[in-house]
Amino acid sequence: MLQINTTIIAQDLVVKIERLFELSGQKIWSIENSWDSSRGTPVFTVNGQYTVRGWTEWTRGFQYGSALLQYDATGNRDFLNHGMRASLKYMPSHVSHTGVHDHGFNNVSTYGNILRLIREGRIEDPQGGYAGICILALKISGAVQASRWTSLPDHLGFIHSFNGPHSLFADTMRSLRALALSHSLGHVLMGEQDRKISLLRRLLQHAETTARYNVYWGEGRDVYDVRGRTAHESLFNPNNGTYRCPSTQQGYSPFSTWTRGLAWVILGFAEQLEYLSTLQNEAFECEPRLFDGDKNRWLKRFEDTAQATAEFYITSTTADGIPYWDTGAPGLAAMEDWGDRPSNPYNYFEPVDSSAAAIAAQGLLRLGNYLKGKDEAQRADRYIQSGLTVANTLFSEPYISICENHQGLLLHSIYHRPNGWDNIPSGRKVPCDESSMWGDYHARELALLILRQAKGKPYYTFFGNLV
Repeated sequence: MLQINTTIIAQDLVVKIERLFELSGQKIWSIENSWDSSRGTPVFTVNGQYTVRGWTEWTRGFQYGSALLQYDATGNRDFLNHGMRASLKYMPSHVSHTGVHDHGFNNVSTYGNILRLIREGRIEDPQGGYAGICILALKISGAVQASRWTSLPDHLGFIHSFNGPHSLFADTMRSLRALALSHSLGHVLMGEQDRKISLLRRLLQHAETTARYNVYWGEGRDVYDVRGRTAHESLFNPNNGTYRCPSTQQGYSPFSTWTRGLAWVILGFAEQLEYLSTLQNEAFECEPRLFDGDKNRWLKRFEDTAQATAEFYITSTTADGIPYWDTGAPGLAAMEDWGDRPSNPYNYFEPVDSSAAAIAAQGLLRLGNYLKGKDEAQRADRYIQSGLTVANTLFSEPYISICENHQGLLLHSIYHRPNGWDNIPSGRKVPCDESSMWGDYHARELALLILRQAKGKPYYTFFGNLV
């Protein structure tokens, strides 16, 4: 269980964050100076060097989005120029990619960050050309994402994963920001006979389906039903929409919790709370059959889901907030009282996953900040302090990579433990000492969120002042 530091504040982390971005810049250039783009997209490191592995190119947006975050944090225009050039050159195919559920990762991290920085006055665009490109890209990206649709009974449905129309991934909660931006930019998905399909409606339906089926509520759904636990995947019969069972691709089992999937849900719901709260009441009438189209009831649902999963994370992680890769990983049985002690990435039984911690910490902070805006000080402080506690661990050794020859920024990230994709260094029993493109990106995003708050700058959200 996380031992929450109740006294730490954002300003306490500034020195660590500035050091992080100093190291980050070196890592970005190391990758760009050595990477052959014809190989595809860097995914994770092996012996400190980025390599390719995976099903789809879901990490390319993190590669170039990292340069944009680096500019945001440091003001170094070399990173801005690189991030913009690479995004405009390499990302268009991802805008129209019909085969993935990852638009919110790839395109919001690139085109979304560029447009946000333009609207903040951080990028000069006197003729509006760059903004126009980004707006068009984001509009189309959200619609393409929403077109991967599986309809369910009871006015539900979901954006199906790359596995097919039967598969709902927890990960996609964070990709909903592609639909949010497209909607707020005035776009709709056009269907058969010119039917206009609301992207906000699909966002809400997908989120509710995730809350019902990927999140557990302690109501006896099965014998492993613990409030706030998540399933990585939910399976449905696409012929009639019947729910079949929980599943997983990267976790240990359908009845344990893959901690990165849990983190995606925490951050996805918390981030959407921030976005949805900015919309007018009338916007929610796009889906009148769920919660009577009532904004307050929708916000309550998102808030309850974010809190349930956040509490499960807090009680199921280690004392310093870095979780092991799955709460049911069998090797944990050999690690007595692992939840009462700080994480140990060099143990002999199960790997930790620092990328899950980076994602979850941002979700905890955003949930706390949202509740703070509602004058719920006690609950808000719990999540803010939890997020800062986790960040304080992540931004320190042994999680931050200080080695110049290591291209990763955040060490001890895990990709696919069941498939054995993660590198096990010589002399070790489990994967450690490696980084991932998503872990590095989310460490930077978390650091930027805290740095902006510590320095009194505008609060960082994916939608900025676009709504």
